[in-house]
Amino acid sequence: MKKNKISKNWINRQKRDIYVRQSKVDGYRARSAYKLIEIDKKFKIFKNGMFILDIGAAPGSWSQYASKTIKNGKIISIDLKEISPIDNGIHIKGDFTEPDIQEKIKENLTKEFDVVMSDMAVNTTGVKNLDSIQTGELCKEAMTFSKKVISSKGYFISKIFMGSTFNEIVALGKKIFKEVKVFKPLSSRKESKESFIICKKIR
Repeated sequence: MKKNKISKNWINRQKRDIYVRQSKVDGYRARSAYKLIEIDKKFKIFKNGMFILDIGAAPGSWSQYASKTIKNGKIISIDLKEISPIDNGIHIKGDFTEPDIQEKIKENLTKEFDVVMSDMAVNTTGVKNLDSIQTGELCKEAMTFSKKVISSKGYFISKIFMGSTFNEIVALGKKIFKEVKVFKPLSSRKESKESFIICKKIR
């Protein structure tokens, strides 16, 4: 009964959500596209010809937006799930944290990435601090990997949650990158503790 009530609440919230409605109009696969759009408007990241790695890409809305902005660039997306094809994109199905999957990414490198972006999050347990810690570990894994494959002036973008690992993630960002900012888009739900870390220029 409780599960049914939660499901109904989620459905009702989706119906009221302006970003969910707008995503259907604009043809994006998920409302999360607007978070990346806001990030790009503020930090002016994406340019024609860029080479991008999208980690935790499903259902593909971040890759969709990036594909529109980089035009003749290239995107490598990775996720545990299959995703529908993206223009200029290559999809690798697998667990990003596994060494063999990271090797597959390197095998597809034709040059260093201009942007490494991650909207990865663990399946929520309902225990907010635990979810924050586990998602934080994914962010740190992606950030550490990006150091090996990103260009000297490249960007790293990742979801993070306010919680016990927040300061640790920001500190790691400052250790690897010269410029580090934290930003919460308007399209991120008010009740959500998510923000995004935007890092630039490898040290």
